[in-house]
Parts: sequence; C-alpha cells; structure tokens
Amino acid sequence: MNQITKNRFIGFSVALLVIVGGVLLYSRQQSTPNFNAQKAQNLQSENYNPSVSPSNFTTEINNIFFSIKPGQKTVFEAKTPNGTEKIVITIEKNTKNVAGFETLIYHDQVYIDNVLKEDTRDYLAQHKKTGDVWYFGEEVDNYENGTLKDHHGTFLHGTDGAEAGIWIKANQNVGDSYRQEYYKGQAEDMQNVVAIDQTVKTAKATYTGCVKLYAWTPLDKQSQEFKYNCPEINGEVLIENQIEGKRTELVSITKP
Repeated sequence: MNQITKNRFIGFSVALLVIVGGVLLYSRQQSTPNFNAQKAQNLQSENYNPSVSPSNFTTEINNIFFSIKPGQKTVFEAKTPNGTEKIVITIEKNTKNVAGFETLIYHDQVYIDNVLKEDTRDYLAQHKKTGDVWYFGEEVDNYENGTLKDHHGTFLHGTDGAEAGIWIKANQNVGDSYRQEYYKGQAEDMQNVVAIDQTVKTAKATYTGCVKLYAWTPLDKQSQEFKYNCPEINGEVLIENQIEGKRTELVSITKP
C-alpha cells in the first residue's frame, strides 16, 4: 500500500470510528433517562425526614395525573416469558389510618396466567395545598406457585424508621427527582420526571399530554421502568420495563 493510499485508508478508518462512536453515544443517550443524575444521587445520600402533618392531607385524590375514588377498578396486562401478567387494582371503600394519616387503600393484585403472584395494599393520601399524592406505606403478600412466600417490601410510615414519600406530583417539571418511599434496605423506590406533553399509543387507545416518569430503586438494578400517566384518564396507561423489555398496558378502567 503506497503512502497516499495508506493515508486515505487511515482517514477513512478514523471517519468510520467517529461515525460509529457517534451512533453508539446517541444510542446510549437515547436509552438514558433524561433527569438530573447528580440531583438523584444527592437525594440518595441525604438524610430523609419529610415534614408532614395529618391535618394537611385528604383522602380526596384528584391529581390530574392520578385520580382515584373508592370503588374504582383498573386492569393492566402484559405478555411475559412465564405467561400473561394481569394486574387488577381496586380502590377499597374503607380507609386505613397510618400513624395518624387517613389514607385510601389502593389494592393491587398481580396474576400470572390467573395464578396470584402478589397481593398488595398501598396507602395513599393527597396534600391539600400542593396536590401531590403521598405514599404512606404498603402491606405486601408475595406468592410462589399460589402459596404465600413472604411479605418483602412492606413498610408503614412511622414504623421502624420508615417514612412516607411522594407517589406522584401534581406539577410535573422535567428533572425533578423524589423519593416515593423510604424504609432503609427494604423499600427505597425513587421517581424522576423524564418528559412532559408526551403522546402514548397502546393497543387500546392513543393518549396525549402525558408525563413520562422513570421509576427505579437502588435496591434492585432489575427494577427500572418508564411510566406514563395521562390526564385523559387521570392515571397510568403504560409501564415499560427497561430490563425485561416488558410492556404493561391499560386494558380497562371503571370509575364509580
């Protein structure tokens, strides 16, 4: 190979590397959630002690991105390697008092091919001034092959150092990062606002004006999800698991 040809070859190789590198960088940027990572990391390291008072909360939950009422029923479905996953959420008509906070009961049941996998009751209330929905705890029954296995993930605000967190905010600002719960080593879910005014398509419908949220926990690297909440139904319509590639879509919602 003469010098001119060699120079051209080197030039072409460098150009190719730049292009490939750019494509890979773009791919990584596209797959990386758009939020302030430093802010999220700082939040993790901070001492968490939210200042909340029962008098500031109500069981009337009418957040534009998450509105629930007793008697409401919502169903989601997803295809998994183990079969069809079905999530049935019922808002119970009774309430639960958690450390002085009156909360609505968000009863969440997960089935795989109609076999119960998880049975959870989440306890929620809305801040009267901000409109943010707060998460005051959950009681979890985990099942394996239809038999009760354990209660991993259970936490209640005010018990054994556990603290309430924000389930979802009323005002969505890209870059926001907040704790949804805190029970050290047991329940440390966090959420970030990735994008607003999103259009989301599912098998059931197309939704507009949605907020895209990134839900994750430092306790489980397999738990990384994008969630889409839309004002058209005042709730969640799609969950995308980033590790498993699973899409969990809203199938039906029945409001009282």
